[in-house]
Amino acid sequence: MDNIFIQLSLLLTITVGIAFVIRLLRQPLIIAYIFAGIICGPFILNILHGDHKIYETFAQFGIILLLFIIGLNLNFRHLKSIGRVSFITGIGQIFFTGGLGIVLLLALNTQLLPALYLSLAITFSSTIVIMKLLSDKKDTDTIYGRYTIGLMLVQDVIAVCLIIALGLLRSEAGTGVETIIILLLKLLLIGVLLFLTSKYFLPKLLDKIANTSELLFLFTLTWCFGVASLLYLLGFSLEIGAIISGIALSSSPYQLQIASRIKPLRDFFLILFFIVLGSEMGFGSFSHVFAPAAIISIFILIGNPLILYILFRLLKFTRRNSFLAGLTAAQVSEFGFVLLFAGRQAGHLQGNEVAIFTLVALITIFISSYLISYNEQIYRFLLPLFCLFGKDKRRQSDAVPKKYDAWIIGYHRIGIKVAEALTCLKTNFSVIDFDPVAVGKLRKEKIPFYFGDIADIEFLEELSIANTKMIIMTIPSVDDQINLIKFVRKSNKKVLIIANAYHKGDAKILYDHGVNFVMMPHFMGGHWISKVLRKEKWNTKTLSLLKTNQEKIFKN
Repeated sequence: MDNIFIQLSLLLTITVGIAFVIRLLRQPLIIAYIFAGIICGPFILNILHGDHKIYETFAQFGIILLLFIIGLNLNFRHLKSIGRVSFITGIGQIFFTGGLGIVLLLALNTQLLPALYLSLAITFSSTIVIMKLLSDKKDTDTIYGRYTIGLMLVQDVIAVCLIIALGLLRSEAGTGVETIIILLLKLLLIGVLLFLTSKYFLPKLLDKIANTSELLFLFTLTWCFGVASLLYLLGFSLEIGAIISGIALSSSPYQLQIASRIKPLRDFFLILFFIVLGSEMGFGSFSHVFAPAAIISIFILIGNPLILYILFRLLKFTRRNSFLAGLTAAQVSEFGFVLLFAGRQAGHLQGNEVAIFTLVALITIFISSYLISYNEQIYRFLLPLFCLFGKDKRRQSDAVPKKYDAWIIGYHRIGIKVAEALTCLKTNFSVIDFDPVAVGKLRKEKIPFYFGDIADIEFLEELSIANTKMIIMTIPSVDDQINLIKFVRKSNKKVLIIANAYHKGDAKILYDHGVNFVMMPHFMGGHWISKVLRKEKWNTKTLSLLKTNQEKIFKN
C-alpha cells in the first residue's frame, strides 16, 4: 500500500462502487466522492496514509482547473441581458444568508473569524448541481430557470472577487495598506496586459492551433498553469492566476471547445479534491460537528428558499416562479470548499470548519436534489397554503429565448451553398464547424456560428441544437453524424435531419439511426452532369460558363 499507483487504483475502485450506488439513488456524484473519502480516510481503511500531501497537491490541481473554467464561463453579456433582477437577487441572497448565517454561528459559540468564513461559504449555491438538475428537467429555458442561472452567475462573480481578495491578503507577508495597494496596482497592470494579449494576440494564435484538438488542449493547459505560475511568482495566489487566465479566454469563439476539452481533466482532480475533504472527516469529529452541521443545514434548506422567494416576489414575480427559483438554492456550493481551503492555507482556520461544511454539503445536496426534481409537485402540494393569502395578481409567460430554426454542421462546399439558400429564405440559422479557416469565413460573413466538435457531448449540451426545426449535416464523418443524431433524437423525435454520406452502406446506417434524408454528393454530381448534358449545348461556351461559376465557389 506504500505504492501511490496502487493506492490510487484502490481509491478509484472504491469511489466507482460508491458512485454506482449513489447514481442508482439519483443523487449528485459529489456525495459519492465525499463518502469515498470518509471510507478511505484514517478512521476506516486508511488508504491515504503517508501520502496525504500528494493528494492535497492533486486537490490543488482540481481547484485551479475549476477556477479556470469558471473564469472561462463568466458570461458578462448574459448577466447584462437578464438585467437587474439577477443582480438584486444575487446580492440580496448573499447579504441576508451571510448576515443571518454569522449570527447563527456566533450563537453556536463559533469564534468570529471561523464564523465569518463559514457564513461566506454557505451563502453560495452549487452551480454544478443546479445546472445538472435543471438540464435533466429541461427547465433551463423557463423563466425561473433563466433567472436562477443568472443568479448563479452573480454568485460566481462575487465568489471570484472573494477568492481574489483572499489571495491578495495571503500573497505576501503583512496586510498593511501599502502592501495591498502595491498588489492591486500589480493586478491592474497584469489585467491590462492580459486584456491586450487576449484581444490582439490570442485570437490569431488560437486560429493557428485550433484545427488540432490535441494542440488546443495542450495550449489551454499551458496557458492556465503558465498564467497562474506567473502571477504566483509576482506575489499572487495560484487561484487568482487560474481565474484571470480563464477570463482572458472567455470571449474567444473557441471557448466552448476549450471548456469541453478541459472538463474531464478538471473532473478527475476535483474527484480527488472531494475525496481528500471526505477523508478529513472521521467518526472522531462526527460527534462534535453533527449538531452545528444539522442546524446550518436546516437554515440552508428553509432559509435560502424563503429569502429568495421574498426577493423574487418583491421584484413582481409570480408565486410559482418565485417558489421554484427559491427552491433551487437550497444547498451549498463547491465554492464553499474552495473558500475554506484558502482560509486553511492562510492559517485562518484550524478547527472543524471543513468537517462541518462537508457534512452540511452532504445533507443539503442530498435533500435539495429531490426538492429541485419534484419542485412542481411540492408547489402544488403547498398551493392551498399560498391561496390563503389571496389570488396571485402577477402574471408571467414562460416564453423561451429565441432559438435557431436550422443548424448547419460544416461550412465547406455544400455547407456554404446551404447557408446561401437559408440566407435567401431569411431563415434564422447557425453553423457549427471545427475548422478555424471556416470560422474566419463565418466571422467575415457575420453568420452566427459555434466552434466545436459534434463528437463532443459536453459541447452539444451547451447548445440548444435539439430545439430546432432542421439540422443539415455536410461533414464526411459518419460516426460524428451518428453521435449528433443520437443526442438530438433523445429529446426531439420530430426535428428534420439531413445527413451526408459517400457510400450506400453509410447511407443505410444513417437511415437506420433516424435521419430523414441522406445527401450523396457523388450521386448528386452524376444527376447534375447528366442534366447539363441533356439541356445544354456541347461547346466551349457552356463549359467556360460552368468553369466561371465553379471559380466563384472556389474563391469562397
